[in-house]
Amino acid sequence: MTDSKPGDSGTDRLFAHEQPHSDFRFDASVARVFPDMIRRSVPGYTTIIPMIEVITEQYVQPGSHCYDLGCSLGASTLAMRHGIHYNDVTLTGIDNSADMLERCEHYVALDDHSLPVTLRCEDIIESRFENASVTTLNFTLQFVAPEQRQGLLTRIAEATRPGGVLILSEKIRFESEQEQDTQTRLHHEFKRANGYSDLEISQKRAAIERVLLPETLQQHRERLLNAGFDQVILWYQCFNFVSLLAIKSTRNSQ
Repeated sequence: MTDSKPGDSGTDRLFAHEQPHSDFRFDASVARVFPDMIRRSVPGYTTIIPMIEVITEQYVQPGSHCYDLGCSLGASTLAMRHGIHYNDVTLTGIDNSADMLERCEHYVALDDHSLPVTLRCEDIIESRFENASVTTLNFTLQFVAPEQRQGLLTRIAEATRPGGVLILSEKIRFESEQEQDTQTRLHHEFKRANGYSDLEISQKRAAIERVLLPETLQQHRERLLNAGFDQVILWYQCFNFVSLLAIKSTRNSQ
């Protein structure tokens, strides 16, 4: 799909018609409509992305690496890029979908920032990280198998410099069944307000529920602390979508 440009991305109608059940995949059809899909599906996404730039600017360190893990089309990669004001920082976006990265390359090329961006097509479970000051997992961890999440976060924490951070955005579930029902209903109303039909909402939910496995806010906090981060801050929430800032303390730095 090298002839496809970011500006060609269309309206998300992938689940507008009855279709056989299959698990959600980040393939070429999703990549084509992904900007529209995520804007209309994830409450607060258009706030989280520019705030990633703000957070990156506050925590990036000279001579360090910055990573966007599960970068998809590069929205958070480019937000990080614009928050980096050191010429000796390296920025890497990693995703296991070649279709996503192909379009991501176009977005990076069209962006007006001079900092080089390296894109790697690989599984973040197998990726190597080092000397990191800012790492982003923007709605990515929820697609990682639960038994692999602690190991991934531990490796990220171990690779993070003192004073460095991880930005973790996730869809969560709630301990209270009543709150879970309320937040789910409000999320569905958000989708309806953005033009999705009941059929689209239902079919996408059926496609994604076996590959997107949400956890509670407490589970995320405990895992981040166990991984080696010293402070976990909930900096954003809208319905059942949150973003956390996990900070590595400077107390052990020399």
